[in-house]
Amino acid sequence: QVQLVESGGGLVQAGGSLRLSCVASTSIFSLYAMAWYRQAPGKQRELVAVISSTGNTNYADSVKGRFTISRVNAKNTVYLQMNSLKAEDTAVYYCNAKRVVLTTVDLSWGQGTQVTVSS
Repeated sequence: QVQLVESGGGLVQAGGSLRLSCVASTSIFSLYAMAWYRQAPGKQRELVAVISSTGNTNYADSVKGRFTISRVNAKNTVYLQMNSLKAEDTAVYYCNAKRVVLTTVDLSWGQGTQVTVSS
Protein backbone atom coordinates (compact mmCIF):
# COMPACT_ATOMS: atom_id res chain seq x y z
CA GLN A 1 0.00 0.00 0.00
CA VAL A 2 0.90 3.63 -0.53
CA GLN A 3 1.07 6.11 2.32
CA LEU A 4 -0.77 9.32 1.47
CA VAL A 5 -0.46 12.54 3.46
CA GLU A 6 -2.88 15.39 2.75
CA SER A 7 -2.44 19.02 3.71
CA GLY A 8 -3.88 22.41 2.90
CA GLY A 9 -7.30 22.23 4.48
CA GLY A 10 -8.69 24.96 6.68
CA LEU A 11 -11.37 27.56 7.21
CA VAL A 12 -12.20 29.91 4.34
CA GLN A 13 -15.04 32.29 3.54
CA ALA A 14 -17.45 31.56 0.74
CA GLY A 15 -15.98 32.67 -2.57
CA GLY A 16 -12.45 32.02 -1.38
CA SER A 17 -9.84 29.51 -2.49
CA LEU A 18 -7.78 26.68 -1.04
CA ARG A 19 -5.23 24.31 -2.49
CA LEU A 20 -5.00 20.79 -1.13
CA SER A 21 -1.88 18.70 -1.52
CA CYS A 22 -1.33 14.98 -1.19
CA VAL A 23 2.13 13.44 -1.09
CA ALA A 24 2.50 9.73 -1.85
CA SER A 25 5.22 7.43 -0.57
CA THR A 26 5.91 5.26 -3.60
CA SER A 27 8.59 5.05 -6.24
CA ILE A 28 6.00 4.35 -8.93
CA PHE A 29 3.68 7.30 -8.28
CA SER A 30 3.34 7.98 -12.01
CA LEU A 31 1.60 4.61 -12.47
CA TYR A 32 -1.24 5.44 -10.08
CA ALA A 33 -4.53 7.11 -10.82
CA MET A 34 -5.06 9.73 -8.13
CA ALA A 35 -8.32 11.11 -6.87
CA TRP A 36 -9.87 13.40 -4.30
CA TYR A 37 -13.01 12.35 -2.45
CA ARG A 38 -14.96 14.21 0.19
CA GLN A 39 -17.34 13.31 2.95
CA ALA A 40 -19.66 15.78 4.61
CA PRO A 41 -21.29 15.06 7.99
CA GLY A 42 -24.12 12.59 7.60
CA LYS A 43 -23.38 11.98 3.93
CA GLN A 44 -21.63 9.30 1.94
CA ARG A 45 -18.14 9.77 0.63
CA GLU A 46 -18.24 11.11 -2.92
CA LEU A 47 -15.76 11.44 -5.75
CA VAL A 48 -14.68 15.02 -6.38
CA ALA A 49 -12.01 14.70 -9.06
CA VAL A 50 -9.71 12.11 -10.57
CA ILE A 51 -6.55 12.27 -12.66
CA SER A 52 -5.28 9.23 -14.49
CA SER A 53 -1.68 8.12 -14.78
CA THR A 54 -1.68 9.72 -18.23
CA GLY A 55 -3.13 13.01 -17.01
CA ASN A 56 -6.77 12.67 -18.04
CA THR A 57 -9.12 14.34 -15.60
CA ASN A 58 -12.75 14.03 -14.58
CA TYR A 59 -14.82 16.03 -12.12
CA ALA A 60 -18.05 15.78 -10.22
CA ASP A 61 -20.68 18.03 -11.77
CA SER A 62 -20.90 20.02 -8.54
CA VAL A 63 -17.27 21.20 -8.82
CA LYS A 64 -16.76 21.52 -12.57
CA GLY A 65 -15.36 24.91 -13.48
CA ARG A 66 -14.35 25.63 -9.87
CA PHE A 67 -11.91 22.86 -8.92
CA THR A 68 -8.79 21.70 -10.75
CA ILE A 69 -6.90 18.49 -10.08
CA SER A 70 -3.27 18.22 -11.13
CA ARG A 71 -0.22 16.12 -10.43
CA VAL A 72 3.54 16.56 -10.38
CA ASN A 73 5.05 13.12 -10.70
CA ALA A 74 8.56 14.34 -9.88
CA LYS A 75 7.23 15.39 -6.46
CA ASN A 76 4.91 12.40 -5.91
CA THR A 77 2.18 14.97 -5.34
CA VAL A 78 -1.38 15.52 -6.44
CA TYR A 79 -3.14 18.84 -5.92
CA LEU A 80 -6.71 20.05 -5.76
CA GLN A 81 -7.11 23.75 -6.45
CA MET A 82 -10.50 24.85 -5.15
CA ASN A 83 -11.86 28.23 -6.20
CA SER A 84 -15.19 29.96 -5.65
CA LEU A 85 -15.80 27.82 -2.62
CA LYS A 86 -19.33 27.36 -1.34
CA ALA A 87 -20.68 26.34 2.05
CA GLU A 88 -21.72 23.02 0.53
CA ASP A 89 -18.06 22.25 -0.20
CA THR A 90 -17.52 21.84 3.54
CA ALA A 91 -16.29 18.29 4.14
CA VAL A 92 -13.32 16.14 4.99
CA TYR A 93 -11.31 15.70 1.81
CA TYR A 94 -9.49 12.42 1.21
CA CYS A 95 -6.73 11.59 -1.22
CA ASN A 96 -6.92 8.25 -3.00
CA ALA A 97 -4.38 6.27 -5.00
CA LYS A 98 -5.41 3.41 -7.26
CA ARG A 99 -3.53 1.03 -9.50
CA VAL A 100 -4.91 -2.08 -11.18
CA VAL A 101 -2.55 -4.85 -12.22
CA LEU A 102 -4.37 -7.74 -13.91
CA THR A 103 -6.92 -8.74 -11.24
CA THR A 104 -5.23 -6.99 -8.32
CA VAL A 105 -6.47 -3.61 -7.15
CA ASP A 106 -3.98 -1.56 -5.14
CA LEU A 107 -6.02 1.08 -3.29
CA SER A 108 -4.86 3.49 -0.61
CA TRP A 109 -6.44 6.36 1.32
CA GLY A 110 -5.06 9.32 3.16
CA GLN A 111 -6.17 10.38 6.62
CA GLY A 112 -8.22 13.31 5.34
CA THR A 113 -8.06 17.07 5.71
CA GLN A 114 -10.93 19.25 6.87
CA VAL A 115 -12.24 22.02 4.63
CA THR A 116 -14.75 24.40 6.17
CA VAL A 117 -16.39 27.12 4.12
CA SER A 118 -18.24 29.79 6.06
CA SER A 119 -21.17 31.52 4.42
